[in-house]
Amino acid sequence: MKWFLRVLGVLVAVLVVTFLIFLTPDTDRDEMRVKYGDAPSQFIEIADGTTIHLRDEGPRDAPAIILLHGSSADLHTWEPWARALKSQYRIIRYDQIGHGLTGPALDGDYQLASFVEDVDQVADALGLESFVLGGNSMGGWISMGYALEHPERLSGLVLIDASGSPVRRPEGSGGNIGFTIASLPVVSNVMKHITPRSLVEKSLSQSVSNQGVVTEEAVDRYWELLRYPGNRGATIARFNTPRVEYSADQAAGMSVPTLIIWGDEDALVPVGAGRWYDEHIANSTLVEYVGIGHLPHEEAPDMSVTDLRNWLQALE
Repeated sequence: MKWFLRVLGVLVAVLVVTFLIFLTPDTDRDEMRVKYGDAPSQFIEIADGTTIHLRDEGPRDAPAIILLHGSSADLHTWEPWARALKSQYRIIRYDQIGHGLTGPALDGDYQLASFVEDVDQVADALGLESFVLGGNSMGGWISMGYALEHPERLSGLVLIDASGSPVRRPEGSGGNIGFTIASLPVVSNVMKHITPRSLVEKSLSQSVSNQGVVTEEAVDRYWELLRYPGNRGATIARFNTPRVEYSADQAAGMSVPTLIIWGDEDALVPVGAGRWYDEHIANSTLVEYVGIGHLPHEEAPDMSVTDLRNWLQALE
Protein backbone atom coordinates (compact mmCIF):
# COMPACT_ATOMS: atom_id res chain seq x y z
CA MET A 1 0.00 0.00 0.00
CA LYS A 2 2.83 2.39 0.89
CA TRP A 3 4.51 1.56 -2.43
CA PHE A 4 1.29 2.37 -4.31
CA LEU A 5 0.90 5.71 -2.49
CA ARG A 6 4.48 6.65 -3.26
CA VAL A 7 4.06 5.88 -6.98
CA LEU A 8 0.77 7.78 -7.01
CA GLY A 9 2.45 10.74 -5.32
CA VAL A 10 5.25 10.77 -7.89
CA LEU A 11 2.75 10.63 -10.77
CA VAL A 12 0.73 13.51 -9.32
CA ALA A 13 3.89 15.55 -8.85
CA VAL A 14 4.97 14.88 -12.45
CA LEU A 15 1.53 15.92 -13.73
CA VAL A 16 1.57 19.11 -11.67
CA VAL A 17 5.07 20.03 -12.85
CA THR A 18 4.14 19.26 -16.47
CA PHE A 19 1.00 21.38 -16.17
CA LEU A 20 2.98 24.31 -14.74
CA ILE A 21 5.64 24.03 -17.47
CA PHE A 22 3.12 24.11 -20.32
CA LEU A 23 0.61 26.46 -18.69
CA THR A 24 -0.28 29.37 -20.99
CA PRO A 25 -2.17 31.98 -18.97
CA ASP A 26 -4.62 34.53 -20.32
CA THR A 27 -3.17 37.62 -21.91
CA ASP A 28 -3.60 40.97 -20.19
CA ARG A 29 -6.79 42.75 -21.25
CA ASP A 30 -5.30 46.25 -21.21
CA GLU A 31 -2.13 45.22 -23.04
CA MET A 32 -4.18 43.57 -25.78
CA ARG A 33 -6.34 46.67 -26.19
CA VAL A 34 -3.24 48.79 -26.60
CA LYS A 35 -1.68 46.36 -29.07
CA TYR A 36 -4.74 45.50 -31.20
CA GLY A 37 -7.26 48.22 -30.41
CA ASP A 38 -5.47 51.32 -31.62
CA ALA A 39 -6.96 53.76 -34.16
CA PRO A 40 -9.20 53.38 -36.07
CA SER A 41 -10.67 50.97 -33.52
CA GLN A 42 -13.79 51.86 -31.56
CA PHE A 43 -15.50 50.19 -28.62
CA ILE A 44 -19.29 50.52 -28.71
CA GLU A 45 -21.91 49.17 -26.35
CA ILE A 46 -24.88 47.36 -27.86
CA ALA A 47 -28.32 46.85 -26.34
CA ASP A 48 -27.49 43.83 -24.16
CA GLY A 49 -24.57 45.65 -22.52
CA THR A 50 -21.81 43.95 -24.53
CA THR A 51 -18.90 46.14 -25.61
CA ILE A 52 -18.01 45.42 -29.24
CA HIS A 53 -14.58 46.12 -30.72
CA LEU A 54 -15.03 47.40 -34.28
CA ARG A 55 -13.47 49.44 -37.05
CA ASP A 56 -15.60 51.72 -39.21
CA GLU A 57 -13.69 53.24 -42.14
CA GLY A 58 -14.52 55.08 -45.34
CA PRO A 59 -16.96 57.85 -46.30
CA ARG A 60 -20.07 57.90 -44.10
CA ASP A 61 -22.31 58.50 -47.11
CA ALA A 62 -20.83 55.64 -49.15
CA PRO A 63 -22.51 52.20 -49.47
CA ALA A 64 -21.85 50.29 -46.25
CA ILE A 65 -20.36 46.79 -46.03
CA ILE A 66 -20.28 44.83 -42.76
CA LEU A 67 -17.72 41.99 -42.69
CA LEU A 68 -17.87 39.05 -40.27
CA HIS A 69 -14.73 37.01 -39.56
CA GLY A 70 -14.58 33.25 -39.11
CA SER A 71 -14.13 31.02 -36.09
CA SER A 72 -11.15 31.91 -33.85
CA ALA A 73 -10.25 34.85 -36.11
CA ASP A 74 -10.81 38.59 -35.56
CA LEU A 75 -11.49 41.80 -37.48
CA HIS A 76 -7.84 42.03 -38.64
CA THR A 77 -8.48 39.21 -41.12
CA TRP A 78 -10.25 41.81 -43.31
CA GLU A 79 -7.33 44.25 -43.41
CA PRO A 80 -6.50 43.65 -47.13
CA TRP A 81 -10.12 44.25 -48.16
CA ALA A 82 -10.55 47.27 -45.89
CA ARG A 83 -7.36 48.88 -47.20
CA ALA A 84 -8.44 48.37 -50.83
CA LEU A 85 -12.10 49.36 -50.49
CA LYS A 86 -12.35 52.11 -47.88
CA SER A 87 -11.86 54.91 -50.40
CA GLN A 88 -15.12 53.91 -52.13
CA TYR A 89 -17.13 52.14 -49.46
CA ARG A 90 -17.87 52.37 -45.76
CA ILE A 91 -16.17 49.24 -44.43
CA ILE A 92 -17.29 47.99 -41.01
CA ARG A 93 -15.75 44.97 -39.31
CA TYR A 94 -15.97 43.84 -35.72
CA ASP A 95 -14.76 41.15 -33.34
CA GLN A 96 -17.68 38.81 -32.84
CA ILE A 97 -18.73 37.57 -29.41
CA GLY A 98 -16.10 35.21 -27.97
CA HIS A 99 -13.39 36.62 -30.23
CA GLY A 100 -10.74 39.32 -30.29
CA LEU A 101 -11.12 42.30 -27.99
CA THR A 102 -14.89 41.87 -27.68
CA GLY A 103 -14.49 38.88 -25.39
CA PRO A 104 -17.04 36.30 -24.22
CA ALA A 105 -20.83 36.58 -24.29
CA LEU A 106 -22.27 38.02 -21.09
CA ASP A 107 -24.98 35.35 -21.10
CA GLY A 108 -22.82 32.52 -22.45
CA ASP A 109 -25.10 32.12 -25.48
CA TYR A 110 -23.34 31.18 -28.74
CA GLN A 111 -26.32 30.10 -30.79
CA LEU A 112 -26.94 31.38 -34.30
CA ALA A 113 -29.79 33.65 -33.20
CA SER A 114 -27.48 35.52 -30.82
CA PHE A 115 -24.86 36.16 -33.51
CA VAL A 116 -27.58 37.31 -35.93
CA GLU A 117 -28.99 39.68 -33.31
CA ASP A 118 -25.50 41.16 -32.79
CA VAL A 119 -25.35 42.10 -36.49
CA ASP A 120 -28.66 43.92 -36.15
CA GLN A 121 -27.56 45.75 -33.01
CA VAL A 122 -24.22 46.83 -34.51
CA ALA A 123 -26.02 48.12 -37.62
CA ASP A 124 -28.51 49.99 -35.41
CA ALA A 125 -25.73 51.50 -33.29
CA LEU A 126 -24.03 52.80 -36.45
CA GLY A 127 -27.25 54.15 -37.93
CA LEU A 128 -27.31 51.84 -40.97
CA GLU A 129 -30.59 51.34 -42.76
CA SER A 130 -29.30 49.15 -45.60
CA PHE A 131 -25.96 47.45 -46.15
CA VAL A 132 -24.06 44.61 -47.80
CA LEU A 133 -23.19 41.80 -45.38
CA GLY A 134 -20.24 39.50 -45.97
CA GLY A 135 -18.75 36.69 -43.94
CA ASN A 136 -16.03 34.05 -44.01
CA SER A 137 -16.54 30.52 -42.64
CA MET A 138 -18.56 30.89 -39.42
CA GLY A 139 -19.09 34.53 -40.40
CA GLY A 140 -20.66 33.34 -43.65
CA TRP A 141 -22.95 31.01 -41.70
CA ILE A 142 -24.08 33.96 -39.60
CA SER A 143 -24.44 36.19 -42.68
CA MET A 144 -26.71 33.62 -44.33
CA GLY A 145 -28.76 33.42 -41.14
CA TYR A 146 -29.11 37.19 -41.10
CA ALA A 147 -30.16 37.26 -44.76
CA LEU A 148 -32.90 34.75 -44.04
CA GLU A 149 -34.08 36.72 -41.01
CA HIS A 150 -33.72 40.30 -42.31
CA PRO A 151 -33.61 40.29 -46.13
CA GLU A 152 -35.26 43.72 -46.27
CA ARG A 153 -32.20 45.27 -44.67
CA LEU A 154 -29.60 43.84 -47.06
CA SER A 155 -28.67 45.14 -50.50
CA GLY A 156 -26.29 42.22 -51.00
CA LEU A 157 -24.76 39.13 -49.39
CA VAL A 158 -21.19 37.84 -49.74
CA LEU A 159 -20.38 34.27 -48.67
CA ILE A 160 -16.66 33.44 -48.47
CA ASP A 161 -16.01 29.74 -47.81
CA ALA A 162 -19.10 29.84 -45.61
CA SER A 163 -20.15 27.01 -43.34
CA GLY A 164 -23.82 26.11 -42.87
CA SER A 165 -24.55 23.98 -45.93
CA PRO A 166 -25.29 20.24 -45.62
CA VAL A 167 -22.16 19.48 -47.69
CA ARG A 168 -19.28 18.26 -45.57
CA ARG A 169 -15.72 17.28 -46.32
CA PRO A 170 -15.10 13.53 -46.81
CA GLU A 171 -14.34 11.57 -43.65
CA GLY A 172 -10.64 11.67 -42.80
CA SER A 173 -9.79 14.49 -45.20
CA GLY A 174 -8.63 17.98 -44.29
CA GLY A 175 -9.52 19.51 -40.97
CA ASN A 176 -7.94 21.78 -38.40
CA ILE A 177 -6.26 20.45 -35.27
CA GLY A 178 -7.32 23.41 -33.13
CA PHE A 179 -10.98 23.08 -34.11
CA THR A 180 -10.82 19.31 -33.52
CA ILE A 181 -9.48 19.75 -29.98
CA ALA A 182 -12.04 22.47 -29.18
CA SER A 183 -14.88 20.11 -30.09
CA LEU A 184 -13.70 17.24 -27.83
CA PRO A 185 -15.69 17.37 -24.55
CA VAL A 186 -12.92 16.36 -22.10
CA VAL A 187 -9.71 17.26 -23.91
CA SER A 188 -11.00 20.74 -24.78
CA ASN A 189 -11.02 21.72 -21.10
CA VAL A 190 -7.23 21.39 -21.05
CA MET A 191 -7.17 23.99 -23.84
CA LYS A 192 -8.45 26.58 -21.36
CA HIS A 193 -5.09 26.40 -19.61
CA ILE A 194 -2.63 24.92 -22.09
CA THR A 195 -2.65 26.45 -25.57
CA PRO A 196 0.80 26.27 -27.15
CA ARG A 197 1.64 28.77 -29.86
CA SER A 198 2.68 25.85 -32.09
CA LEU A 199 -0.91 24.54 -32.00
CA VAL A 200 -2.24 27.87 -33.26
CA GLU A 201 0.42 28.01 -35.98
CA LYS A 202 -0.43 24.47 -37.09
CA SER A 203 -4.15 25.25 -37.18
CA LEU A 204 -3.67 28.35 -39.31
CA SER A 205 -1.30 26.51 -41.64
CA GLN A 206 -3.84 23.71 -42.14
CA SER A 207 -6.53 26.24 -43.05
CA VAL A 208 -4.75 27.88 -45.99
CA SER A 209 -3.03 26.84 -49.20
CA ASN A 210 -1.08 30.09 -49.52
CA GLN A 211 1.36 29.66 -46.64
CA GLY A 212 2.46 33.27 -47.05
CA VAL A 213 -0.52 34.09 -44.84
CA VAL A 214 1.08 32.21 -41.92
CA THR A 215 3.40 34.99 -40.74
CA GLU A 216 4.91 35.35 -37.28
CA GLU A 217 2.75 38.43 -36.76
CA ALA A 218 -0.46 36.62 -37.74
CA VAL A 219 0.28 33.61 -35.51
CA ASP A 220 1.07 35.89 -32.55
CA ARG A 221 -2.22 37.73 -33.06
CA TYR A 222 -4.30 34.55 -33.24
CA TRP A 223 -2.51 33.12 -30.20
CA GLU A 224 -2.72 36.23 -28.04
CA LEU A 225 -6.36 37.04 -28.84
CA LEU A 226 -7.41 33.42 -28.30
CA ARG A 227 -6.01 33.87 -24.78
CA TYR A 228 -7.81 37.17 -24.25
CA PRO A 229 -9.72 36.71 -20.95
CA GLY A 230 -12.72 34.46 -21.51
CA ASN A 231 -12.11 33.68 -25.19
CA ARG A 232 -10.82 30.15 -24.69
CA GLY A 233 -13.85 29.21 -22.63
CA ALA A 234 -16.07 30.88 -25.23
CA THR A 235 -14.40 28.88 -28.02
CA ILE A 236 -15.07 25.59 -26.24
CA ALA A 237 -18.67 26.59 -25.49
CA ARG A 238 -19.21 27.61 -29.13
CA PHE A 239 -17.83 24.35 -30.52
CA ASN A 240 -20.10 22.42 -28.17
CA THR A 241 -23.21 24.36 -29.23
CA PRO A 242 -25.21 22.47 -31.92
CA ARG A 243 -24.78 24.06 -35.34
CA VAL A 244 -27.77 25.00 -37.48
CA GLU A 245 -27.62 23.63 -41.02
CA TYR A 246 -29.47 25.37 -43.84
CA SER A 247 -31.86 23.46 -46.05
CA ALA A 248 -32.26 23.66 -49.82
CA ASP A 249 -35.70 25.22 -49.28
CA GLN A 250 -34.24 27.97 -47.08
CA ALA A 251 -31.52 28.77 -49.60
CA ALA A 252 -34.01 28.76 -52.47
CA GLY A 253 -36.27 31.15 -50.57
CA MET A 254 -33.47 33.64 -49.89
CA SER A 255 -33.95 36.65 -52.16
CA VAL A 256 -30.83 38.76 -51.48
CA PRO A 257 -28.34 39.03 -54.40
CA THR A 258 -25.36 36.89 -53.40
CA LEU A 259 -21.69 36.69 -54.35
CA ILE A 260 -20.08 33.36 -53.41
CA ILE A 261 -16.27 33.24 -53.21
CA TRP A 262 -14.47 29.96 -52.59
CA GLY A 263 -10.98 28.48 -52.56
CA ASP A 264 -10.99 25.16 -54.41
CA GLU A 265 -8.45 23.70 -51.94
CA ASP A 266 -10.44 24.56 -48.80
CA ALA A 267 -9.68 21.76 -46.33
CA LEU A 268 -12.33 22.87 -43.82
CA VAL A 269 -15.40 23.68 -45.92
CA PRO A 270 -15.10 21.96 -49.32
CA VAL A 271 -15.76 23.78 -52.56
CA GLY A 272 -18.81 21.54 -53.00
CA ALA A 273 -20.46 23.61 -50.28
CA GLY A 274 -19.97 26.75 -52.34
CA ARG A 275 -21.49 25.02 -55.34
CA TRP A 276 -24.43 23.94 -53.16
CA TYR A 277 -25.10 27.57 -52.18
CA ASP A 278 -24.82 28.63 -55.81
CA GLU A 279 -27.19 25.89 -56.96
CA HIS A 280 -29.92 26.77 -54.48
CA ILE A 281 -29.70 30.57 -54.14
CA ALA A 282 -31.57 32.02 -57.11
CA ASN A 283 -29.68 35.31 -57.55
CA SER A 284 -26.11 34.15 -56.97
CA THR A 285 -22.68 34.40 -58.59
CA LEU A 286 -19.99 31.83 -57.78
CA VAL A 287 -16.25 32.55 -58.11
CA GLU A 288 -13.76 29.75 -57.44
CA TYR A 289 -10.02 30.29 -56.95
CA VAL A 290 -7.59 27.57 -57.98
CA GLY A 291 -4.92 26.73 -55.42
CA ILE A 292 -6.53 28.77 -52.63
CA GLY A 293 -7.71 27.50 -49.25
CA HIS A 294 -10.14 28.67 -46.57
CA LEU A 295 -9.22 32.37 -46.49
CA PRO A 296 -9.45 33.79 -50.06
CA HIS A 297 -9.69 37.37 -48.75
CA GLU A 298 -6.21 36.94 -47.25
CA GLU A 299 -4.70 34.34 -49.59
CA ALA A 300 -5.75 36.10 -52.81
CA PRO A 301 -6.57 39.66 -51.71
CA ASP A 302 -6.10 41.42 -55.07
CA MET A 303 -8.13 38.87 -57.03
CA SER A 304 -10.93 38.66 -54.46
CA VAL A 305 -11.18 42.46 -54.09
CA THR A 306 -11.42 42.83 -57.88
CA ASP A 307 -14.22 40.27 -58.08
CA LEU A 308 -16.00 41.86 -55.14
CA ARG A 309 -15.69 45.37 -56.56
CA ASN A 310 -17.01 44.26 -59.98
CA TRP A 311 -19.98 42.55 -58.33
CA LEU A 312 -20.72 45.58 -56.14
CA GLN A 313 -20.63 47.91 -59.12
CA ALA A 314 -23.08 45.69 -61.00
CA LEU A 315 -25.24 45.55 -57.89
CA GLU A 316 -25.33 49.34 -57.62
